[in-house]
Amino acid sequence: MLEIIHIPVLNDNYIYLIRDPASGETAAVDPALAQPVLDVLHEKGWRLTYILNTHHHGDHVGGNLELKEKTGCTIIAGHSDRNRIPGIDIGVSENDQIALGRHVASVIFTPGHTSGHVVYHFAEDHALFCGDTLFVMGCGRLFEGTAEQMWHSLQKLKALPASTRIYCAHEYTQTNGRFALSVEPDNRQLVQRMDEVNQLRAKHLPTVPSTIAQELATNPFFREDSPALQKHINMPGEAPLRVFEKTRKLKDQF
Repeated sequence: MLEIIHIPVLNDNYIYLIRDPASGETAAVDPALAQPVLDVLHEKGWRLTYILNTHHHGDHVGGNLELKEKTGCTIIAGHSDRNRIPGIDIGVSENDQIALGRHVASVIFTPGHTSGHVVYHFAEDHALFCGDTLFVMGCGRLFEGTAEQMWHSLQKLKALPASTRIYCAHEYTQTNGRFALSVEPDNRQLVQRMDEVNQLRAKHLPTVPSTIAQELATNPFFREDSPALQKHINMPGEAPLRVFEKTRKLKDQF
């Protein structure tokens, strides 16, 4: 299996170091800063092979150039962000594949948060590195894309195997969960999940990863077909896209 290390940085970001133990090939996912990555590489005795960027925002690419200068790593990111991501070497698109030693990731194009957002799905490892498209009990704000684009992007992720672990780029779970309860207060699985989340955060532990199965049960942006949620936001029987769009607007105002 892939070795996966969380590196918390800034206020609520996660950088991930992922490594194939057999080959030693190692990637940093969305390095906001270089030094925390360099510190872990030094501690572990690892060498950085790749950077995998999901989108162009500074808190996801801020460490790119320093890491490239100091390690000689190759930077991989969405092809349509070629002019916005510093140091990019390889541009990838929907259904492209990336090998990290013996471990292969498929690229999924997920516009919505930004116009060029991509995510990386290591199917055999049941791991999804999803940047700011999907969060635990939440999804990204619509900075550059439309609600329709984000909804279609999330449909792709909803269709992944239920056991897929979700490695998102921010620790937003408590706020997301409070919003989820505001639109689906009688969801028992959500109430239970929030109890678990609050216990983890009280100990300063990460709530990531979640799984697709957990998100299907608790994430309002995966539950636009829930009669209870539809009723609570006064949209019973409406089209899923319209329900999603209103839910996203309610979250923006929460």
